[in-house]
Amino acid sequence: MAAKAAVVVGGGEGRYSTTLYKEVLPFVALVAMECINVGLNTLFKAATNHGMNNHVFIVYAYAVAAVCLLPAPFFSNRSTVLPPLNASIMLRIFLLGVIGCTSQIMGYTGINYSSPTLASAISNLVPAFTFILALIFRMETVVFRSATSRAKVVGTIVSVTGAFVVTLYQGPTIAFTTTSPSNAIQLLTSTQPNWMLGGLFLTTEYLLVPMWYIVQTQIMKVYPAEMTVVFFYNLTVSILAAIVGVFMVPDLNQWRIRLDISLVSILCSGIFGSFVNNTIHTWALRVKGPVYVAMFKPLSIAIAVAMGVILLGDTLYLGSIIGATIIAMGFYTVLWGKAQEQNDYYKESDDLESPTAEKLPLLQSYKHQDVSNR
Repeated sequence: MAAKAAVVVGGGEGRYSTTLYKEVLPFVALVAMECINVGLNTLFKAATNHGMNNHVFIVYAYAVAAVCLLPAPFFSNRSTVLPPLNASIMLRIFLLGVIGCTSQIMGYTGINYSSPTLASAISNLVPAFTFILALIFRMETVVFRSATSRAKVVGTIVSVTGAFVVTLYQGPTIAFTTTSPSNAIQLLTSTQPNWMLGGLFLTTEYLLVPMWYIVQTQIMKVYPAEMTVVFFYNLTVSILAAIVGVFMVPDLNQWRIRLDISLVSILCSGIFGSFVNNTIHTWALRVKGPVYVAMFKPLSIAIAVAMGVILLGDTLYLGSIIGATIIAMGFYTVLWGKAQEQNDYYKESDDLESPTAEKLPLLQSYKHQDVSNR
């Protein structure tokens, strides 16, 4: 009887550990990464205002990340049996690097022409395009008779809608501060001549990000070593960006990093962005899939607004509250759909294990007989 209790307790602990690993940790990590990304984009904008070139920034930031991850191919996942790092896998990582390098150049150029807030707003495109690509590559399924599928579709649409409400609708003031009003309207009426060009660059970036998610997920299926893959990815992006930078930035003086906000931005983006952010996103893609990861992108605009109010003293408007509420509704709708899929998976697993459970009394009877003979 004690053995049976141990089996039950062990199963409960295993289920709890699985829930913690596959549900709680990805959620907390991805929310934290969106907060960090908003801060890093703001820091990059400050550095470019002080004269740093975005091509130079990408080369150095990804080089910093590659140096931090240099031991990864020798020490990561030693307890896991991995296939050889052959030419096929390296070719996929190179493709990932091409996509990542292109998206980063487009993204940072767009921020340079516009603002981090606009970048957060246009990131609303990521969930929709990721969901479409996941359907094309059969990484997600939609059965409209299923409540979980309807929840994922509706939640994605609602979350994206909420993010656009935050961006496009101001509404009356909720709170007053002594600082200047929020720049929500300035987003759409900026006097910068290249504002629309910046939006075009950012849109291109967020069309490439879902492709990055899909390719990275495919790599994780054949080579599940996050640190090693991210090391080679960062190295590839740094080399490709350097090749582009030689032609785009021929002036050697611009490659000299001053001991000011430029150096701080490069180090922070290299460590917390290219290193930590890419590693966590790669791990989350393996654990939860591309659609789940993409759903956190619309949170960035709400986070940008919240950080502006809390840290910068921006004025809070009704549109921000309404949009954030809509984002939360859509976000949790998708999470509910994914959670129901996980519960269905557990139920199917329990059904498959039930024949073994039926044999347990016979095993216990055999053990009891063996103890009696002793």
